[in-house]
Amino acid sequence: MAGTGEIERWAPGEQILWRYRRNGASAGNGAPGNGGPGSGSGGPIHICRPVTVVQDTDELLAVWVAPGTQCVKPVLTDGRDVHTEPLATRYTAPRTTARSPWLGNGVLKLARPGDPWSVWLFWEPLWRFRSWYVNLEEPGTRWRGGVDSEDHFLDISVYPDRSWVWRDEDEFAMAQRAGLMNPGTARRVREAGRAAVALIEGWGAPFRDGWEHWRPDPQWRVPVLPDDWDRTPSAMPS
Repeated sequence: MAGTGEIERWAPGEQILWRYRRNGASAGNGAPGNGGPGSGSGGPIHICRPVTVVQDTDELLAVWVAPGTQCVKPVLTDGRDVHTEPLATRYTAPRTTARSPWLGNGVLKLARPGDPWSVWLFWEPLWRFRSWYVNLEEPGTRWRGGVDSEDHFLDISVYPDRSWVWRDEDEFAMAQRAGLMNPGTARRVREAGRAAVALIEGWGAPFRDGWEHWRPDPQWRVPVLPDDWDRTPSAMPS
């Protein structure tokens, strides 16, 4: 992850937090601004997923989101899912956060140091592999309790036959119109997307590495969401 340096590594089986800051929000008042992702200290945490560490090396951080894990996600102030709001007002309608269990079959997340994306693996029931998902995002910042980032809206689905497709291009465009991402950041995100596509078409890591055959340790407990899930990060020890 970004700025790792010579730091302590997490051991397989340790539980940490995988978090995302609110886009385009200042740390001071949480109001939308024009800075955009990666423009400064960022906004408050609005997504938090307790995860179990699978691997943590100089080359890769891999974590597992277990089915049923209690997470935090953004919702509209009336409690509705944000995706029920029409796209035109999805990023301007008032929001809050809510606790919600992770539904589905669990997700394996892979992040390489400095990459402006993470790669997620999804399975159908009975461990039938479905797809990879390239989540374009700010390179993660490590802290004592986990990793923080900001989502960049634009994503890519990748399938076992090596085909791929852009995802959420409409949300990426609307986020720019809503002032959550400035033009310079949007260009960098598009460049990152093109770099990810080149990696996919060359079938580089992690797509070639066989992670679709990975399985979680049956002894792992489902992580618990701490009460202070949105705490200010403390530095990782050197």
